[in-house]
Amino acid sequence: MQPRLAQGMLPMPTLAAEPVPDFTSAAFLRAHIADILAFYRPVALDPAGGFFHYFRDDGTVYERSHRHLVSATRFVFNGANAYRLGDGDPLWREWAAHGLRQLEQQFRMASGDYAWTLRDGRIEDGRVMAYGQAFVLLAKSHAHRIGLCSAADVAAVFDRMEATLFEDAAGAYADERSAAGVLSDYRGQNANMHSCEACIAAFEATGEARYLARARRLAESFAFRAAAATGGQVWEHYDRHWQADWDYNRDHPGDIFKPWGFQTGHQTEWAKLLLQIHALAPEAALLQRACELQDLAWAAGWDPQHGGLIYGYDPQGRPCDRDKYFWVQAESLAAAWRLWRASGEARYRDQYLALWNWSWRHLVDHRYGAWYRVVAADGSKLEDTKSPAGKTDYHTLGACWEVLASGGLAA
Repeated sequence: MQPRLAQGMLPMPTLAAEPVPDFTSAAFLRAHIADILAFYRPVALDPAGGFFHYFRDDGTVYERSHRHLVSATRFVFNGANAYRLGDGDPLWREWAAHGLRQLEQQFRMASGDYAWTLRDGRIEDGRVMAYGQAFVLLAKSHAHRIGLCSAADVAAVFDRMEATLFEDAAGAYADERSAAGVLSDYRGQNANMHSCEACIAAFEATGEARYLARARRLAESFAFRAAAATGGQVWEHYDRHWQADWDYNRDHPGDIFKPWGFQTGHQTEWAKLLLQIHALAPEAALLQRACELQDLAWAAGWDPQHGGLIYGYDPQGRPCDRDKYFWVQAESLAAAWRLWRASGEARYRDQYLALWNWSWRHLVDHRYGAWYRVVAADGSKLEDTKSPAGKTDYHTLGACWEVLASGGLAA
C-alpha cells in the first residue's frame, strides 16, 4: 500500500498547465485521474466513519459534521473504480469498503431505504429520494465488481426502488417519498437519468438482464417519449401525471438538483447513457438519438464568446444560466468521445478537444488538483469551495474512465 499523506497535506499536481497535454492520450488521462484522486486522498477519509464532504480549494474541510447521501455513495464509486481500473492500490478498495460501512450503519433506515442527509452521524433528513437510492444502486454495483458486496445486495436496492418508487404506467421512478411513505407530487427526469446509469452498472456487475431492460425502458421514457413532447430535448420537471411542468423552479435556474430550463449537461449525459446501452445491445435508434441530443445541446449550450458549455437555457434556446459547471464539461466530453468512436463523425472529436482545452484553462486546478466546481461565463473564479456536498469529482473521474473504456486513444 502506498504511504498515506498526513491529514491536510496536499501533493502538487503532476500535470502543469503548460504545455497543454495531448487530451487523446491514455497516459494523460491516467495521470489526470491520479491528480484528481491525490486531492482527496489525504483529506477526505474520516476515521470515525465515511468521508468528509465539504472542501475548499486547498483541501481544507470547512464542514465536518454534515454528510450527504450523494457524496457518500460517490466516494464508494470513486474508490471502487480507482482500485479496479487503476493500479490496484488496496487503499482504494479500503476506501470503498469504508464508505459502504457508513451507508449501511448510518444512512440505511429500518425500511431498507437510505436517508438523504446525516448530521453528527444521525439522520437529519429521512426523505427517500429516488436520486439518492439510484446512487446507492450505483455504488453497490461497482462495489460488487471488486468483491465488497453480493449480487443479492445489489438486487435488494433495486427491488426496494421497484416496490416503492417505480410507476409502471409511466415507465419511470417517482422522485420523493416522505419518511411516512407519502409520495410528493413532483416528478423529475434527473433521478431517472441516474437510475438508468445505475441499472447499466448493475447489469455490467451482475449480468442480470432485468437491469439492462430497465435502463432501456427509462431511456425510452425520457430520451425518446418525453423528449418528443418537449421539442426533442429532455425537460427537467413534471407533475404527478408526468406532464411537463414549465414553471417549477423558474426562479432557480442554478439549483443543484432541480434547476429550471433545459440542462446542457443532461442532454449530453443522456447521450452518453444511450451510447452505453447501445454498446451492450446495439440499436441504431439509440445512436441516432444520442447524436441528436448532443447536437441540440451543443447548438444552444456552447458559449460563442467565451467558450465552454453553459449550465442551462430556456425553451426558446436562450441562456438562463451562463455559468460553467465542471460536470457539464466532463459529461459532455465523455459523450463527445463516445459519439466520435461510435459514429466516426469528426465534429464529435472536435467537441471533445474543445471541451478539454476550455476546461484545462479554466476548471482544472493546477495548483492543488481536481476541478473547480463552477466558474463564471468567462472562466473567472466565483468561489473557493471546490468540492461541497455532492461533488467528489465523480463526474470528472467518471468521464476519464469512460473515455479510456471507449478506446481509440494514443498510448
